[in-house]
Amino acid sequence: MNGLLLVNKPIGISSFDVIRVLRRQTGVRKIGHAGTLDPLASGLMLMLFGTATKQAQMLTKLDKRYVAQITLGATSSTGDGEGDKTPVSSAIPALEDVLGALKGLTGAITQVPPVYSAIKINGQEAYKHARAGRQVEIPPRQVTIYENTLIDYRYPIIELESKVSSGTYIRTLAEDLGAALKTGAYLSGLVRTEVGEYSLDEAAVLEEADAAMVEQRLIDL
Repeated sequence: MNGLLLVNKPIGISSFDVIRVLRRQTGVRKIGHAGTLDPLASGLMLMLFGTATKQAQMLTKLDKRYVAQITLGATSSTGDGEGDKTPVSSAIPALEDVLGALKGLTGAITQVPPVYSAIKINGQEAYKHARAGRQVEIPPRQVTIYENTLIDYRYPIIELESKVSSGTYIRTLAEDLGAALKTGAYLSGLVRTEVGEYSLDEAAVLEEADAAMVEQRLIDL
């Protein structure tokens, strides 16, 4: 069994959990993915079967589209809803200030990835260093945010659609937005809707992905 399967990852499981479920349900051992999603995020994952696992690095570099929910007024130790919250400000930004801040965070920008991430520092994921209480310093990187489209704003919640280059962290985008508005912010919800030409609308439900269904829906690479 070789090829690409589009899967809708549910909230509450890790990216490797998706591999475990697919192995159990299909009997296939050689399964990988082209880009992780945090446990608190849901949406499109590109799952690779058999010889298609060799394409992982290429597919990881594809642009991505997300729908994000951002909560203003506080920061989070992890950048998302899982961490400890620290209140920053109860000020309510005007709509035009939100739109201006989003415009300032569009285009080629510099991000510092979150310490609670899978980026490797000295051979180990940054989040493992952070959880062990070790100091973590991650160098900034340049990313491109092609679109930041406001879907809805009802304080303290901003709903946003973003199309971004590979390597962009939406948690960092949320924190940078909070810094620009001087309110603090953290990512409180995230759905990945596109990876390159592939869409969440075409994705299989993970729990229904048995061997027969996977074989029928595999995309040749």
